[in-house]
Amino acid sequence: MGRPLKVLVIDDSATNRRMLTTLLESALDVQVLDWAGDGEEGLRKVLELKPDVVTLDLEMPRLGGHTFLRLLMHAAPTPVIVISSYAHKSDVFKALELGAFDFIAKPPRSTPEALEGLRRELLDKVRAARHMKTGGRHGPGAALRSAVFAGEAPQVIAVGASTGGPPAVQRLLEGLASEPTVSVLVGQHMPSQFTRAFAERLDRIGPFTVTEACDGDVVAPGHVYIAPGGRHLLLTDRSGRMELRTPGPMGADKYAPSVDRLFESAAQVLGSRAVAVVLTGMGSDGAQGVRDVRREGGETWAESEDTAVVFGMPKEAIATGAVTRVLPLDDMGAELAALVRRRRQSTGQ
Repeated sequence: MGRPLKVLVIDDSATNRRMLTTLLESALDVQVLDWAGDGEEGLRKVLELKPDVVTLDLEMPRLGGHTFLRLLMHAAPTPVIVISSYAHKSDVFKALELGAFDFIAKPPRSTPEALEGLRRELLDKVRAARHMKTGGRHGPGAALRSAVFAGEAPQVIAVGASTGGPPAVQRLLEGLASEPTVSVLVGQHMPSQFTRAFAERLDRIGPFTVTEACDGDVVAPGHVYIAPGGRHLLLTDRSGRMELRTPGPMGADKYAPSVDRLFESAAQVLGSRAVAVVLTGMGSDGAQGVRDVRREGGETWAESEDTAVVFGMPKEAIATGAVTRVLPLDDMGAELAALVRRRRQSTGQ
């Protein structure tokens, strides 16, 4: 085992600080260097102690979490995991845009089972942060919501992401803004209480209409559908009309939503016209799905190691040999838009 991961805990609640310290130090490979009670003290200690990872409460006196993130990412970019309650969903997505690595939702009750789940998630994300890339993030682009051309069948793009995914999905959509007829299905690993807020935030900033997917939705051009947390997002063909299904997980499912299941459904319905994109994330979800899409002759793309916050899911997808293109995130949207234009021209639409 190498040197332990060094963590700084920033939270204005002494109870939360003790709890997080106990959970983190239950692992031999993690060491809590120190704690801070507000953002101002936290910033000073980051610069002094140089931790590998910071856990951050957003609601703090003197210097709040968002201001802390702005200053930190300018002065000393460091992986930050936001610890948030379910009541502050919009604050979480703003923090991710400002450069936070990921977030964890505090359980509403401190039962032994809830604390054990929090411990596992916290340690998984702290360990993943060792491999993240800091810096180079961009804020929301200036793309405007585009009008949809009536009568065009949408080109459907299926996207899978996990850790680091919310800002990556946003940047992908900004790059796709020049193609208003496209429809995007997003499988993002995220707690069920946050997916609707994620969709609403993307909808406000454009360029597409974005909603949390509902069972029976008809796939429309210019629309992005976010998989509901804890449920799958599947594409189906109902008498020539593309519809969505959102079934719950089955016993063997490791993830819900499952990127593999999303890609598999796209392969079955769209065949060689399927497009599957794997973005940043931990684990291997999507690797089997790209095999399914490629087997049907579809396009399978993955985010490159240069830009992936965590190169787990893209790496596993690429290792299958079924990925047709590997691109940095900032090129992905424009290249997908170009693919959509080529396909439209080839069909005379």
